[in-house]
Amino acid sequence: MIKIFKYFKWKEWFMTAISLVFIVVQVWLSLKLPAYMSMVTRLTQIPGSAISDIWINGGYMLLCALGSFVSAIIVGYFAARISSSFAQRLRAILFDKVDSFSMEELNRFSTSSLITRSTNDITQVQMFIVLALQIAIRAPIMAIWALTKILGKGVDFVYIVGIALLIVISMVTILMIRVIPKFKKMQVLTDNITRVTRENLTGLRVVKAYNAENYQENKFETANEELTSTQMFTNRAMSIMNPMMTVIMNGLSLAIYWVGAYVIEAASMVDRLTIFSNMVVFSSYAIQVIMSFMILIMIFIMLPRATVAANRINEVLDTEPNILEGTQTDGKSNSIGEITFNNVSFSYPGASAPVLENISFSAKHGETVAFIGSTGSGKSTLINLIPRFFDTTEGEVLIDGVNVREYKLENLLDKIGYVPQQSVLFKGTVESNVAYGDNGKTSYSKDAVNKAIEIAQATDFVQNMDGTLDASISQGGANISGGQKQRISIARAICRNPEIYIFDDSFSALDYKTDRVLRTALKEETAHVTNIIVAQRIGTIIDADQIIVLDEGKIVGKGKHKELLKNCEIYKEIAMSQLSEDELA
Repeated sequence: MIKIFKYFKWKEWFMTAISLVFIVVQVWLSLKLPAYMSMVTRLTQIPGSAISDIWINGGYMLLCALGSFVSAIIVGYFAARISSSFAQRLRAILFDKVDSFSMEELNRFSTSSLITRSTNDITQVQMFIVLALQIAIRAPIMAIWALTKILGKGVDFVYIVGIALLIVISMVTILMIRVIPKFKKMQVLTDNITRVTRENLTGLRVVKAYNAENYQENKFETANEELTSTQMFTNRAMSIMNPMMTVIMNGLSLAIYWVGAYVIEAASMVDRLTIFSNMVVFSSYAIQVIMSFMILIMIFIMLPRATVAANRINEVLDTEPNILEGTQTDGKSNSIGEITFNNVSFSYPGASAPVLENISFSAKHGETVAFIGSTGSGKSTLINLIPRFFDTTEGEVLIDGVNVREYKLENLLDKIGYVPQQSVLFKGTVESNVAYGDNGKTSYSKDAVNKAIEIAQATDFVQNMDGTLDASISQGGANISGGQKQRISIARAICRNPEIYIFDDSFSALDYKTDRVLRTALKEETAHVTNIIVAQRIGTIIDADQIIVLDEGKIVGKGKHKELLKNCEIYKEIAMSQLSEDELA
């Protein structure tokens, strides 16, 4: 928990120091009240006391109460400011950290877990900071200060407070042993319910198509019931605290007055007033001590959950990305758009066998190199090594004659226009999705967006949308078809005007006519650009300058379409399954 406070800035520490001053003032004024109460008690019992003296001491009591109230408001204000600004910064740091992760680190943490850590866990830490500043610092100061006031007021009274504290500490210890494991479990269960909810929302079409609403409801109900039962257990355990503390405080007051009655009865007439006055003061201080311990107990009950949350946040923030940046900003001037794989092998972390083995090929400037093979042959993994979503296990990948590991990531990615296998669109407009992010080496303009949309064969449906370029795109592109999403994704890559295009099976949702027209337009536009294409359709790659056939992570064929039909059996089988004999001829 303490480790997370290294992200505090000097402003927060300064406001914390100011809060500490006002906490001390608040405690001091609160502890002055019993002394004035004792004085008022004495004055009312002493014959001939002036009523003005009673009013003066009563006025001091009101001023102390008002001063304590104002101090509490100031502390609450600073606590809210500190916790809110810290939570805001922590969310930003966590978001930036996740953005820096490679696919390996993202796979280590589930998406639902990262969402929970960015929201629920940070909220837990934020709430703890508020209570810690308002209560946790005040409570021990109050308890210790009140105890020093109690000492010397009577040994019998001190024994009563000691017994009460012993009961409170014993009760809390038993409670903590039972509750802490449940708090740790609660965060994991929150991850689980986030995962189930997210799966249901993202896969709603499949759920409806398979009449699986009841199945999903049962799955959610199981996760929900498990989380609820755990929360109910902790809430029931904590609910014992209030009645127990009420019984202890009332019992303490009763015990003090009961013992005080015997002490006063045994004392002389001269000492009775002093003993009674001390008893009133002692009773007030004793309640302050017990209340302080009760507040501390509440903090200790919240601490385990906040600690678990802080540890989960630190786990993400302390994860060092495996993809480290180089210093190179550009490649060799005579190798623009050139890609070279030299004896590349790759294995996923923990995998027993490599996904790619001894891959070597070159893609020259302006060439189109295509990859084809059965599902699981390593096509997508191979092209993910180019933008460094993963790093090679063995061998090297060169872009423009420079190892990709030596590039600054920003400069490396500026060279690439990437279209993923699953089209990803963001909530916004058509224009904001096509001109997404840092637009590479070119400045963003509407003309560039329109041209990219035209080449991607998206003009017709964009013009028919309400608002054209300003037409709304919902999260994930749920309001348009799969083919339309693919064309907008392709337009996004074109608008970037890169040196290298990577198409990861990016034409699969297009009909054959649109696919052919789009590739013809792309060929005219990108004749000077290197194209890397992963495809399942022979028709998509038939005109490629070089086709590489993969099987179980190895290259089993390399060449043009007609060459592979003659000398690569796997390619021939794929071609024969898709094309007629006349088309093959």
